[in-house]
Amino acid sequence: MGNLMLLVLRVVVCVHMFTMFHFARLSSHSCHFDESSALLHFKTQFIFNTSFFEYNYDYNYEYDCPQVYSKMSTWENGTDCCSWMGVMCHSVSGHVIGLDLSCSAIVGNINPNNTLFHLTHLQTLNLAFNGFYGSQLPSQFERLVSLRHLNLSGCGFEGDIPSQISHLSKLQSLDLSGNSHLMWKETTWKRMLQNATALREIGLDDTDMSSISITPNPLSNWSFSFSLVTLSLVYTGIRGHLTSHILCLPNLHELNLYGNENIQVHVSKLNCSTSLSFLDLSWCQFSGSKIPASFSNLTHLTSLYLSGNGFNGSIPSLLSKLQYLTHLDLSGNAFPGSFPSFLSNLPHLVYLDLSINKLSGQIPNVFDRLANLQFLRLSYNNFQRKLPSSLFALTQLSSLDCSYNEIEGPLPDKVAFLNLTQLSLQGNLLNGTISEWALSLKSLRYLDLSNNRFRGHISETTSYSLDHLDLCNNELQGNLPESIFHIVNLTYLCLSSDNWSGIVHFPLFSKLQNLEYLFLSGFNSLLLKSETSVNHTFSNLRELQLLSSNITGWLEFSGKFPNLDYLELYNNSLQEKVPKWIHGMDSLRYLNLSHNNFTSMDHFPWYRLEDLDLSFNSMADDISSFFCNATFLSVINLSHNKFRGIFPRCLANSSFLRDLDLQMNKLHGILPDTFQHLNTLNLNGNQFEGLLPKSLSKCSRLVDLNLGNNQFEDTFPNWLQNLSDLEILVLRGNKLYGQIANLKSEKIFPNRGTAEYDISMVATIKRVSLTFTKIPNAFVIIDLSENKFEGEIPDVIGELHRLKSLNLSYNNLIGPIPPSLGNLTNLESLDLSSNMLDGNIPAELTNLNSLEVLNLSNNQLEGSIPQGKQFDTFSNDSYEGNMGLCGFPLSIQCNNVPLQQCPSSEAEDKFEFGWKPVAIGYACGMVLGIGLGYCVFSIGKPQWLVVLFGGKRTKRRSRGNRRRARTTLFQLFLVM
Repeated sequence: MGNLMLLVLRVVVCVHMFTMFHFARLSSHSCHFDESSALLHFKTQFIFNTSFFEYNYDYNYEYDCPQVYSKMSTWENGTDCCSWMGVMCHSVSGHVIGLDLSCSAIVGNINPNNTLFHLTHLQTLNLAFNGFYGSQLPSQFERLVSLRHLNLSGCGFEGDIPSQISHLSKLQSLDLSGNSHLMWKETTWKRMLQNATALREIGLDDTDMSSISITPNPLSNWSFSFSLVTLSLVYTGIRGHLTSHILCLPNLHELNLYGNENIQVHVSKLNCSTSLSFLDLSWCQFSGSKIPASFSNLTHLTSLYLSGNGFNGSIPSLLSKLQYLTHLDLSGNAFPGSFPSFLSNLPHLVYLDLSINKLSGQIPNVFDRLANLQFLRLSYNNFQRKLPSSLFALTQLSSLDCSYNEIEGPLPDKVAFLNLTQLSLQGNLLNGTISEWALSLKSLRYLDLSNNRFRGHISETTSYSLDHLDLCNNELQGNLPESIFHIVNLTYLCLSSDNWSGIVHFPLFSKLQNLEYLFLSGFNSLLLKSETSVNHTFSNLRELQLLSSNITGWLEFSGKFPNLDYLELYNNSLQEKVPKWIHGMDSLRYLNLSHNNFTSMDHFPWYRLEDLDLSFNSMADDISSFFCNATFLSVINLSHNKFRGIFPRCLANSSFLRDLDLQMNKLHGILPDTFQHLNTLNLNGNQFEGLLPKSLSKCSRLVDLNLGNNQFEDTFPNWLQNLSDLEILVLRGNKLYGQIANLKSEKIFPNRGTAEYDISMVATIKRVSLTFTKIPNAFVIIDLSENKFEGEIPDVIGELHRLKSLNLSYNNLIGPIPPSLGNLTNLESLDLSSNMLDGNIPAELTNLNSLEVLNLSNNQLEGSIPQGKQFDTFSNDSYEGNMGLCGFPLSIQCNNVPLQQCPSSEAEDKFEFGWKPVAIGYACGMVLGIGLGYCVFSIGKPQWLVVLFGGKRTKRRSRGNRRRARTTLFQLFLVM
């Protein structure tokens, strides 16, 4: 009887379900006219445009929107709206309850009067990844009172989130991610959390929540709904304290606070049964330097991400208690010690990232217990010795990255990889030949073995799925295998080495029509000219680098590069004029032809060029109007050539120019005074004259200013104090005069980190010119040598604490050496030679522990040389020409000073005597001293002697005058 009743009940239920389904099918074709009209009017307010994806960087649309198409193209008047793509109707009432137009390339504005808000029965609305840029989030969303699911991610909305959104009390999921100009007010946020009590999923990544603070009090107004399952607030700027009351929410499974550096994590205790399975607290601030011990209570975790948190204690073994972990990311910290072998006790681990730490030693052979591992990243550590054999037995591994360690030895002959798609081992000490399996894995798409010590030949490859192949900077030799030209999926290919042999026919690379990046160097013969008359087209090539090769046939080359952005032909001994095929590249943005023997650039059609490097050639063009068609040029390096003419005025007027290097050419004339936005300016070694351009004071980001070895005639440029970013100042070898200004240390040479610039410079240290092809990081220089500066050394120079090199030699400076220079603890080179400095050498200079070069020669210093520390390392020539100095390393003892010898004519040519030392007997011998003293006291201060020996005169005397002075002095001695 019971079975019969159960059978009857089942029949009744089936009949009822069939009736309801049939009724739903009938009613689903009865779209309401007003809703159909509203949708059609909504369609007319927008356009379909896929190009907006190119300009929105908030999201990776290739990942989020693998397919983009216009769903609204199926919307036609007179048809049932319930059959339209993206529209879902209620099965009984026929009302529109769902609208999914995500990834539809819709572009336009959603205005407050938009007919979208007439669809009051909507329960689901998804407009994600469309282009509503400039639109504010309309407050009319409150009219959609039935909404349960709202997704507006990646749409480009701006402004404040309206408070009316808190009226959507039925919301179960809200996703506003990827709207970086969308801002939350704390009152709106609190009101929404209080009203929307059904919220289960919240995604607000990249929105602006900087005005919102998490408080540690679980009973505060900032409290979460107890129904919350997912909370994602990546890069929101939210601040405050994250405590255990949030981690202990009863239904919370996923919490993602990645990139919120103002969040303070305090979870020392977790006295709750938490359901968390996904936790990402990367790039937050933890209260301690170790992973909290309380994390061992998060026993339901499957994914734990703690990168970039500054942890520096050992990786704790408590992680082995999280037996369900599948994903573990501890990258970007400072964990020391060896590889944590206890991680092999996590049998479900598929993703492990320990990169960018301080781990060292040999990687243990424990991967046989991690059979499910698919992703392993150990890069940027200090791992050494060989890779363990069990690592190459992981059949499920798809990505292996052990790059930038100190791993050595050969690769194994065989591996068990079945699904490997990425192998990154660059930047190690690996040697031997490249194993055949590395170039034959069928699934491999990314292979980088660059910057190792692999040698020998490259074997034939059958990994035709490869799209990235980098074998650069090894010790490979021989010929390139023919099979490389059959890897048609390649987009990136780097084969630079030093020992390639044979002839490589460059046109063969045109077979690789997907190739975007090609880097070749070190070939014994690289033939550009085609063997046939066919014009080879490199359709997708964006970057081409051909370095240090014996390039032939380059003048006759006829290839086409319709999309080339970057061309570098560095150090190839190329001669004559730049060929026509380079002139025809309209798409070029970067061109480097440096270190060749080109004699002329001719009339290059600059067009879109932004970065030009022609340095170290033999070009002798007149550049007076060279760049006037170069609208976008930002970086120009023409150094070490024979360019002539005056400074191109159009360059000084350019609003795009940032870095300019014209050093070591034959340019002349007066500089324009219209500079605007320069970061670096190097005119060293030309023939410029006149005043220093004051417009440089407006270049507020100027870092490197080198005007040395010209003929500028001006006073010290006081306007330098406006340049708060200045790090290199070279004015040596000009005709500058007057006193050196009291530089305001709080404005010039600030104490901050710097970048490295691709502009070369010349620094003169102890009369030796050193050329730097790049400006070293934090390298701070002042070089005012070989001018006519006078007066005392400003005491405030001692407050320029970042100085590495100070050169004031060959001027007319007087007075004592300021003791404040002892504060320059970063100083590595100090040259004050060939001036008229007097007094003692300050003992404070012994504080300069970094000092490697010291030159105080040819001054009028006296007294004992300071002893100890770096001063014990300097030789005699650091002090020669100072007749009053004594002590180590000089042979003159301070307690029994012998008569000084006459200075050599060479020493006299390097500096000028004052009349006082001569008058009181510090010159050539006792008799001469007495004779001169008698003259001084008998007839007063003789003007002719002042004229001959300079005294406090500001104008430097020629070598001829100094010789005449010595002759007159000798005649006086004979008379006496």
